[in-house]
Parts: sequence; structure tokens; C-alpha cells
Amino acid sequence: MKCVVSVLGKDRSGIVAAVSNVLAQCGANIDDISQTILDDIFSMTMLVTIDTDAADFNTVQEKLTAVGEDLGVQVITQREDVFQYMYKV
Repeated sequence: MKCVVSVLGKDRSGIVAAVSNVLAQCGANIDDISQTILDDIFSMTMLVTIDTDAADFNTVQEKLTAVGEDLGVQVITQREDVFQYMYKV
């Protein structure tokens, strides 16, 4: 299952590592990643493939939300098909 993971918040050390670690623990693969820092605001978007045999979508979403809370950033995880449908012109 493909998912879009968005991270936004005050820049600090370890954000990419913590999010990537959760994804690795869940058996997910990062297919593409884009990140930028504007002044002191960190923004990252990832396209991820979740191995649903290792962890289902809800489990991955809950773990990413929890790590975001620990880091003080917002992490939003969406199924790619829902994401594509929401932004269809």
C-alpha cells in the first residue's frame, strides 16, 4: 500500500531519523522523499510503501503520530489513493 507522509514543525535534529526509524520498524520502504527548511520551519513529504503483512495502515499511522508528538512536529499519514482523490482537479 502506498502512503503519503507529511511532517511539519520547528526544525530540530533527529526528525528524519526518528520518522525513518518508525517506518523501518514497521517494514515500510521510503520510495521518495522531499524536505526543506524555511527559516526555522521543517517540512518533509515522503512517498512510502507499507508492507501490510508487517504492519497495517492504522498501526503505522498511530506510530508516526506518536513520534511526531515526541518530536513536537505534526505528522500526517494518508493513503495515496485518498490523497490523489482529495487533490484531483
